[in-house]
Amino acid sequence: MDMSNLSTTHHFDVIIVGSGGAGLSLALSLPQHFNIAVLAKSTLTDASTYFAQGGVAAVLDETDSIEQHIDDTMIAGAHLCELDAVKHTVEGGKPSVDFLLKHGVQFTLDEQEQLHLTREGGHSQRRIIHSADATGKAISTTLVQRAQEKKNIHIFENYIAIDLITSHKLGLKQQDNRAVGLYALDETTETVHTFLAPSTALACGGAMKAYLYTSNPDIATGDGIAMAYRAGCRVANMEFNQFHPTCLYHPQARSFLITEAMRGEGAYLRLPDGERFMLRFDERAELAPRDIVARAIDFEIKRLGIRHVWLDITHKSPEFVKEHFPTLYARLIELGIDITKDMIPVVPAAHYTCGGVMVDENSQTDIDGLYAIGETSYTGLHGANRMASNSLLECFVYGMSAARHIEQNFSADYKSPAVPAWDDTQVTNPDEDVVILQNWDELRATMWNYVGIVRTTKRLERALHRIEMLKREITEYYQDYQVSKNLIELRNLVLVSEMIVRCAMQRKESRGLHFTLDYPELSGELRKTVLTPPDFKVEQPLVNTDQAEYSMN
Repeated sequence: MDMSNLSTTHHFDVIIVGSGGAGLSLALSLPQHFNIAVLAKSTLTDASTYFAQGGVAAVLDETDSIEQHIDDTMIAGAHLCELDAVKHTVEGGKPSVDFLLKHGVQFTLDEQEQLHLTREGGHSQRRIIHSADATGKAISTTLVQRAQEKKNIHIFENYIAIDLITSHKLGLKQQDNRAVGLYALDETTETVHTFLAPSTALACGGAMKAYLYTSNPDIATGDGIAMAYRAGCRVANMEFNQFHPTCLYHPQARSFLITEAMRGEGAYLRLPDGERFMLRFDERAELAPRDIVARAIDFEIKRLGIRHVWLDITHKSPEFVKEHFPTLYARLIELGIDITKDMIPVVPAAHYTCGGVMVDENSQTDIDGLYAIGETSYTGLHGANRMASNSLLECFVYGMSAARHIEQNFSADYKSPAVPAWDDTQVTNPDEDVVILQNWDELRATMWNYVGIVRTTKRLERALHRIEMLKREITEYYQDYQVSKNLIELRNLVLVSEMIVRCAMQRKESRGLHFTLDYPELSGELRKTVLTPPDFKVEQPLVNTDQAEYSMN
């Protein structure tokens, strides 16, 4: 139901920021008598879920086991995963698949009309359910359709959240801090609206638009992470930024990902002379975890002074390739690449934010009534490196967990405190939007050059210096001028970029996705990096994991 033309103050039972797999799984798991708002920054399908090509990891085959999936996840995460979170997520695999099937998602079947399972990097078994090579599209479009059919789910497209409203921000310091809603900009009318509810969920994706080259859609500007931090939530492990090893290198293709399932089905990575180089870096070759593959490609590109490497699946039959990768085949044919005959030029690109807002197994943050789900959150599942196709699984498991917790704690007697309307009487229209564009470009170039796949202390120090200067400029601009989508995103992105750098500076080791030439070895202790508001106080508590069962081998 579209409610975008109502007054500028809205009252709901639950507000959900984001329309990807995390947000919609929460919305569809809540009781139908709940009055729910779903805010989408763009269209409903403009979310990272829609662009996911791989699939959903779940233990469904009798040759597989929960224990194997847990082991694989712990190993891929460089043993920095929180064991309780891994168990909670993996055990939620079958219920998540049942949830998707119940809502009508069409997955690829095998010859026995059973769910076809493929394999991806880091997995010891075939456990990835998929819809050909466009799983995210199948999931996103189906869940969007189901949400649109629900009379209790009210959809606000082209609304970008500006900031959370909490009891402490309202001056109610005598009680625990509680989220009471948020302000959001209706981009169509350029009007700021107030949304109020006893429960608010941030499901607005990650922050990989902080980097110059990324596989992410434009919405991935760290909005949820930044808003939660400003409201008083702790944030953890922002130094672990996953670079997908294989994004298409082509002047006419923007942010086009080549699915990891292609390597899972036997594709090779090659140098210009045809050499398969991955065996020199890891015995698992092309099926090594993403951090290893991305660093290997980065190393070879820099060593040889080349712009890309090649992904080769031409040794498979044309029928096999077209059947397994129809979307990729069709898209690359448009670009003049026939993947049944031609190798694919690929480079790494920023892909996934493994850190985020700290939550418990119910997706509850440090603030009462505030939840974070999906890539916005830090559950402890991914550790130092996300294993392929665990992220969609996390969205559904924690979306359903949040729904149960919200329902159990809902009070019909809840009354929202008085909240002032958004006040923009003291600001003016921006006279030079080129300032935003300049700062945006400089920020992303700084992150790519200094906080990329391989880091050093000096690079991080340079990055922090530039980011602090940009942050001051952006803060002044935000205070003086009316808000716009670009300004809101830039304000969030510079804060999240600072978090990434500050976390990276605190990790004196190389682990998973964080690789620094100054500390190339693993530390003997398993610690997460926690940022506590409001002054970036950094703590490094030990990770809650069972060292006896999951030792650092």
